[in-house]
Amino acid sequence: MAEKITPRQTDFSQWYQDIVLQAKLADYSPVKGCMVIRPNGYAVWERIQRELDQRFKSKGVNNAYFPMLIPESFLKKEAEHVEGFAPQLAVVTIAGGKELEEKLVLRPTSETIINSMFAKWIQSYRDLPLLINQWANVVRWEMRTRLFLRTTEFLWQEGHTCHSSLEEAETFTRTMLDVYREFSENVLAMPVVHGQKTESEKFAGALRTYSIEAMMQDKKALQAGTSHNLSSNFAKAFETKFLDKDGKQKHVFQTSWGVSTRLVGGMIMTHSDDKGLVLPPALSQTHVVIVPIYKGDADKARVLAEAEKLAAQIMNDPGVRKLPWVVKVHVDLDETKQAGWKFFEYELIGIPIRIELGPRDLDKGQAVVTRRDLSKKKFLPLASIPETIVKLLPLMQKELLEKASTFRDANTFEVKTYDEFKSRIEEGGFFIANWCGDRELEEKIKQETKATIRCLPFDSSGEIQKTDEPCFMTGKKGGNVKAIFARSY
Repeated sequence: MAEKITPRQTDFSQWYQDIVLQAKLADYSPVKGCMVIRPNGYAVWERIQRELDQRFKSKGVNNAYFPMLIPESFLKKEAEHVEGFAPQLAVVTIAGGKELEEKLVLRPTSETIINSMFAKWIQSYRDLPLLINQWANVVRWEMRTRLFLRTTEFLWQEGHTCHSSLEEAETFTRTMLDVYREFSENVLAMPVVHGQKTESEKFAGALRTYSIEAMMQDKKALQAGTSHNLSSNFAKAFETKFLDKDGKQKHVFQTSWGVSTRLVGGMIMTHSDDKGLVLPPALSQTHVVIVPIYKGDADKARVLAEAEKLAAQIMNDPGVRKLPWVVKVHVDLDETKQAGWKFFEYELIGIPIRIELGPRDLDKGQAVVTRRDLSKKKFLPLASIPETIVKLLPLMQKELLEKASTFRDANTFEVKTYDEFKSRIEEGGFFIANWCGDRELEEKIKQETKATIRCLPFDSSGEIQKTDEPCFMTGKKGGNVKAIFARSY
């Protein structure tokens, strides 16, 4: 029930955990660091999969599946890659009762094993571009875990593509970043800043890494998705070559890109409140719940008949059918629970619209309609409700994004000096500063403030923002760029 949820202002971390558990999104696994995704949570992930899969396929990407077990020697072929992942690897040494001749690594990511197959499949320029995605699980041995946000095993998608030129790979890397940005804003209703990662923050083995960064309600940053230009680094390690039009053998240029069940956590922390989960309509499995209210048998038949009739009218309304989502309406026929309990429960699990319908409402030809994120009841004529639903669902989706954008913008600040930054970092938020790019100083900032450069944000033309202003830390001019600093998950 909602009263079990710790208020956000009291303890944001506990508030988040309470919502995940009480809204029945996930639970702790007997295996330390892992989670069990419950039906409510998995329904959200399925919606995420469906929406993203459509977007991937519109770009010519096809789904495939690769083994979870990767020969240890594969990871060692790309030195920077294995060094980056070594602390997080889970390794199988015994199988079938015998010690393995070669250790097998549980998939932390699939660049290596996928490249071993690409090397077999690609022969000439006619085989390019090769655009593959897989929906899978990965294992990264995390020391500190939190449901959805960081777990030892999690679900994700990872796209891997091969191209004939570095320019084409770069274009596709940025294309997929834009796919993530559009999806995050239009489906999750979660505004993001997109930009390039610094050298110290990029993916191990990549030429360049781009990311989308969101601000949660505690003003911390969440890296919500990444897209990597791998250049020919992995291709050289695995001899992934093609015969070009000029008759010469050349290494392919590659990309990889991915998002995970972390998006579910991001959605929760962006929109939810002290009553429970707030789900954007685009992610909802059930969009409208109708709660019939009656006391005796005399009212029961009448109220239930009208509730079922209203549900059918909503689902069959021409305007509802034109919405970008298949709208599902649930009539709650459970007689073991009181109406008040149901109201709290539906607020807790985040159903976008609740309709209350009782005999007095029918006498007046009306019903009580409540939008989850506003929690304000309205008495509306029964005849107008289907038309109202057509307007309310997209309006809620739009206003959730606007509210989150307003919050982010109100907590984004420009700082001119490092002293100013250090004095304000405890406030939380995004801090935009002029940056010289010194890697050692970047590490110093991280150690002293626990903040990192989330990205070097793009301007309206998609380029890193350059500046003539002095670096906020060194005071040096020339060659500086804008950088966003924040504490993060």
